Amino acid sequence: MNKTYQQLIHIPAGTAHLEGMLVIPEGAPGVVLFAHGSGSSRHSPRNNYVAGKLHEEGLATLLIDLLTEQEDSNYETRFDIALLTRRLQSTTEWLQTDARTRHLRIGYFGASTGAAAALQAAANLGAAITAVVSRGGRPDLAGAHHLARVTSPTLLIVGGYDDVVIELNQQAHELLQCTKELVIVPGATHLFEEPGTLDQAAQHACDWFSCYLKA
Repeated sequence: MNKTYQQLIHIPAGTAHLEGMLVIPEGAPGVVLFAHGSGSSRHSPRNNYVAGKLHEEGLATLLIDLLTEQEDSNYETRFDIALLTRRLQSTTEWLQTDARTRHLRIGYFGASTGAAAALQAAANLGAAITAVVSRGGRPDLAGAHHLARVTSPTLLIVGGYDDVVIELNQQAHELLQCTKELVIVPGATHLFEEPGTLDQAAQHACDWFSCYLKA
């Protein structure tokens, strides 16, 4: 049976120290770094569910809190995309230098405002980011300039009942110049709480990351 390495880690990012859970299945070719949305944390049951599915595919994950507990209690800070992007890039640098992960391809999984940070960081880091997936995200908040610079293959997943966010994702999708796809999960609202909808979103994410991180 394949072994799985798991450890709670702390990453310095400016004046803050970010806490995260690193899980590496034996022989993993890539790691998916989760960029959580506003008011969410690495304990999010939805993101942990997706992470579990990625582990079954043999991919590593890092679920990390990009904001400290005090920062996350401030509504404005949750929407500080520039701050989230800097923290995400600091975490990516850690993955690129740590002996356990520096050989792994890196993918981003973003939810809500975390999707905007993931796309801004992907635009800044170029070929270092192998693939990006957004679930119920706000990729529009990355801004037209950053969206046009993304080169990483990008999948946008939105719930079929999430009308406003569908439109925002369609706008972002048009601005992306990379390999891209927009998937609408029927019957799902913003948080994919309806039976079977989160499983569909997770499967789309697994297929995308498997395609590019295992290539």
